[in-house]
Amino acid sequence: MKFQQIPLCALPLGGAGIVRELAVSGATRRRMLDLGLVQGTRVEAVLRSPAGDPKAYRVRGALIALRSEEAGQILVEYPK
Repeated sequence: MKFQQIPLCALPLGGAGIVRELAVSGATRRRMLDLGLVQGTRVEAVLRSPAGDPKAYRVRGALIALRSEEAGQILVEYPK
């Protein structure tokens, strides 16, 4: 199976990927790491708000909400 790297915000609902890179630094990076978004972690897109932003993701059993701006800075490996 071949994989591609896509931003987390592009992950379709019901789709799951593996975190490969956080393209952010400083306090925002620390927050992402604190939420469990570390390299190798499985992330699943679960819900989308009625307006489309933010989306809810399941990370290590917890449900977190991220806006597209934040999720766009997280690269995940997703099957082609």
